[in-house]
Amino acid sequence: MTWTAPDVQRTDPPRTADERTSLAAWLAFHRATLVWKCNGLTGDQLVIASAEPSSLTLLGLVRHMAEVERWWFRRQFGRMSELGDLYCSEDMPDGDFDLIDAARAEADFATFEAECRAADKAVHGRSLDETFPSPRDGAPIDLRWVYTHMIEEYARHNGHADLIRERIDGVTGD
Repeated sequence: MTWTAPDVQRTDPPRTADERTSLAAWLAFHRATLVWKCNGLTGDQLVIASAEPSSLTLLGLVRHMAEVERWWFRRQFGRMSELGDLYCSEDMPDGDFDLIDAARAEADFATFEAECRAADKAVHGRSLDETFPSPRDGAPIDLRWVYTHMIEEYARHNGHADLIRERIDGVTGD
């Protein structure tokens, strides 16, 4: 049987909540939305590019977001620099998009899910006011900024995912 991207149930974020609950719920919603955009597609479909010469694919987006989850929540906020990158390297800075393989789609989805769980674990019980030095200039960045940035990053890429999915099989969604 051919593997297909899993179905996922999205939960709408609460309309009233404290800041931490709201940020975590919006992040969870956008994580689920990315997987939802891929639902039912095979590895071969997940590697169809948006438009030549772009290397933007649904599988690339899943891999990219796994990379970004690791980068911000664990490597930067959690100060776990020893983790290294998942798909990218100095020689292949866009390896998350450029080194995709349809046969590895299931493993890449598992990596994405594992990185999301690890990110949540890294910030569990930590204050939104807790800071770390910016990798660019050393200025402090707080955990609240990371949540907000990640929600923005997912929202932008979920828009890309809409267009790619429509190109693959005509499916559109919210």
